[in-house]
Amino acid sequence: MSTAPYAVETLTRAQVDALAGASVIEFGTNWCGHCNAAQPLIGEVIAEYPQVRRLKIEDGSGRRLGRSFGVKLWPTLVFIRDGQEVARLVRPSKVSYIEEAFEVLVQQG
Repeated sequence: MSTAPYAVETLTRAQVDALAGASVIEFGTNWCGHCNAAQPLIGEVIAEYPQVRRLKIEDGSGRRLGRSFGVKLWPTLVFIRDGQEVARLVRPSKVSYIEEAFEVLVQQG
């Protein structure tokens, strides 16, 4: 399980759109109770998908990347393959939901 903190936004939308392969961008904050509660669930699943790049991006008012994806609630996971969104989860509460989204992501490739 990754307990790494959410990183300050450093990528632009154009850079995200140019990412090759499978990625999941997790928008949230380090102090968010929903984000902290979801970490064990996300960590359990992501361990099974080492080929998927995980980017934990700190979100908030005025943060352009989150706004470009229309993020309103945390955590929001955006699943991207070769720059295209293929799935999205908002406040995932079950491992099965996360597994389904990861399967959609890896089956696209």
